[in-house]
Amino acid sequence: MVAQIEKTLLFLLTLSVLIVLHELGHFILARRNGVRVNEFAMGFGPKLLKWTSKRSGTTYALNLFPIGGYCAMQGEDGKSSEAEQQRKAQAEGLTHYEQDNFQAKSVWQRLAIIVAGPAANFLLAFVILFVAAFFFGVADLKAQQSIVGPLTQGYPAQKSGLQTGDRLIAINGKSAAGGKQFVDIIHASRGKTLALTYSHDGRVRTIPITPIRCPAETGHPEQGCIGFAPIPVFQRAGFGEAMSTAAFGVVDLTRQTATRILLMIRHPRQYAGSVTGPIGISRAAAVVQDFGWAPYLNLAAIISLSLGFFNLLPIPALDGGRAAFIVAELLRGKPVAPEKEALVHFAGFAVLMLLMIAVAYHDVANIVAGKGVF
Repeated sequence: MVAQIEKTLLFLLTLSVLIVLHELGHFILARRNGVRVNEFAMGFGPKLLKWTSKRSGTTYALNLFPIGGYCAMQGEDGKSSEAEQQRKAQAEGLTHYEQDNFQAKSVWQRLAIIVAGPAANFLLAFVILFVAAFFFGVADLKAQQSIVGPLTQGYPAQKSGLQTGDRLIAINGKSAAGGKQFVDIIHASRGKTLALTYSHDGRVRTIPITPIRCPAETGHPEQGCIGFAPIPVFQRAGFGEAMSTAAFGVVDLTRQTATRILLMIRHPRQYAGSVTGPIGISRAAAVVQDFGWAPYLNLAAIISLSLGFFNLLPIPALDGGRAAFIVAELLRGKPVAPEKEALVHFAGFAVLMLLMIAVAYHDVANIVAGKGVF
C-alpha cells in the first residue's frame, strides 16, 4: 500500500510538472510581449504559499491540490467590452488604455502566446527523452530483462493471472540468466505445459502454463507464445546518440499520436475503447515505474507530447480552439465577436467535461473488470 501511494504521488508530481511547464510557455511569451500575468500558480484550490513580485505585479502561488497549474493573463478572460476597448485602442493608437492587456496585442503576438504552451510540451518531451537516453539508457532489443512487459489479451499469460511488472524466476524449476533465455524456452515449448515460477509483489508463485501458436505477424507461427513482451535492457547513450534518439523519438511519437487520433476520428466505435484518462495513465505509470527510470521517463515524454498535441487541436476551450479564433481573425481582418467566442468556448468546455467523465468511467470499469493497463 505504501509503495502504491509513493507511485501515485510520483505520477501526480510528474503530471503537475508537465502541466506547469506548459503554462510556463504561455508565461514566458506573455511577459516577452509585454502582457501582464496576474497570477502564475502550481496546483488548484486554496493557496498554501504566495508571493507577489513588486516589479511585475505577478502573484506566484502554490495551491493545496498539486495537480496542474495555471497562468492568468490580464484580459485573457475575453470580456466583450474590455476586448473591444483594447483592440480599438490599439487600432487608433491610443495610449490611455492598458497596453499590458492580452487583448491589446497584435494577432501574431496573441497567437504566439497561445501556441507557446503546447510548444513547451514538445520541447519538454525532447529534453525528457534526451535525459532518459543519456543518463539511464536506450533500449537494447537484443538483451531482455526477466520482467513481464505488456500482455496480449486472450493469451495464456493474461489468462493465467500474470501481470505486467512480474519478474520471471524459473521454468520447470530451472532458472535462466535473462529474459531471452526464458523466451527461447517458451518458443521451443509449443503445446507443452510448463511450470512457470515468478514473483508478484514480492510473493513467489508457480503456475502451469502452455504456450500456443505464435501470432502470424511475429514471423514464426510455428513457435510457442504465451503472450507477453519482455522488458529490454537499457544501455546508456553518448551525447550525440542521446540527441539523435530524442529528436527521432519526438518525430516518431508525434506521428504515432496523429495516427491514433485520425483512426479515432475515422473509426470511433473501433478505437474509442482505447482512450485512457488520468486514472488509466496513473495505473500505467505505477507499473512502468517498476521497470526503471528509462521506461518511466519515456512514458513521461509520451504524456508531455500528448498534452501538447491534444492542446493544439482546434477544440473550443483548448489552446487550439483559441488559436483557431485568432487565425480566423487574421483571415477575416477583424476579430470574431468576443461574446460569440466566449459562448463557443463555454460549450466546448462543457463537452470536454462530459468527455472526461466518460473516460474516467471507462478507466474505472477496466479496473473493476480486472483488465490490465497494457
